Amino acid sequence: MNTTERVTPTPAQEQAALAWLSLLHDQPSSGDQATFSHWLQADPAHAEAYAQAQVVWELTEAPARTLADEEAFALQGYLNAINHSRRSSVRRWSGALAMAACLLLMISLGAGWQPSRWVDDLGADYVSAPGEVRTVTLADQSQVTLDADSAIAVDFSRGERHVQLRRGAGFFSVTHTGEPFVVEAEKGQARVLGTQFEVRLQPHGAQVTVLSGRVGVMADKQAEQQLLTAGQQVAYGEGSAEKFHAVDSEAKLAWRQGWLNYYKATLAEVVQDLGRYYPGRIVLLNDELAARRVSGSFPNKDPQAVLSSLQGVLGFEQHSVLGHLIILR
Repeated sequence: MNTTERVTPTPAQEQAALAWLSLLHDQPSSGDQATFSHWLQADPAHAEAYAQAQVVWELTEAPARTLADEEAFALQGYLNAINHSRRSSVRRWSGALAMAACLLLMISLGAGWQPSRWVDDLGADYVSAPGEVRTVTLADQSQVTLDADSAIAVDFSRGERHVQLRRGAGFFSVTHTGEPFVVEAEKGQARVLGTQFEVRLQPHGAQVTVLSGRVGVMADKQAEQQLLTAGQQVAYGEGSAEKFHAVDSEAKLAWRQGWLNYYKATLAEVVQDLGRYYPGRIVLLNDELAARRVSGSFPNKDPQAVLSSLQGVLGFEQHSVLGHLIILR
């Protein structure tokens, strides 16, 4: 074989390289080092896989440490929720998580190991998986369409129809029964008798968009209620709400038909949305790139194709690893 020809490692070799990289960053023994040296020299593909792993490790080390801190905190909440708290264990694991997070971002475990999702799902009655848009019918015949990677809890036992949005977003088609229908998200709520509207969680609060009818929105239980009608939207967070404004509600809610529409949205916002439809993680490493503005209509079923389209316009670099991690920079 021509020595200048580049070999292509198999997925198994790539995973082995990542495992070796993790081990060698954690005070390996002399025996481990000797075994690694033998493995590295056994096949040119091993050396290529290890070189690729080093590049990816450098790209993901900083966000992986942030992820590890978030996952350790979420894991503590999960343990508390099932009454088996082990604070000392979580503190001990957090250091190991910082090392392991690069692997968790890069291999299939990265999609499954998300304690924050477990916490959300513990008390949820209906859940949608990443990439799944799901419609459920409640006991009063109201329907809820869950956006990808969303969760709700339902309680009709308090003299009102009560839904808690625990993750993601839901579109509510509410039947008129005479009882209030209340959707709680963060510390605020949307209250209706019968109408169609969306509630979407945001990093520091929630957003309500009305398709038809009227919706009363409160940023918290003591806040003044704003009354929204069809084609209006309001965002709230930390006890206060913005002034509601007009929107194209059909365009905003087109995710139900498989489309994501944007007008001068930041790339960070677009990537956050695409992350709900991707069966792994999308990591955006460049802050300047994250602030770039995007307008357009994109199919939500193929996040990779959307990113490739945006790459042609914005000119960023895109790295895909093992089908579970996309790095943008």
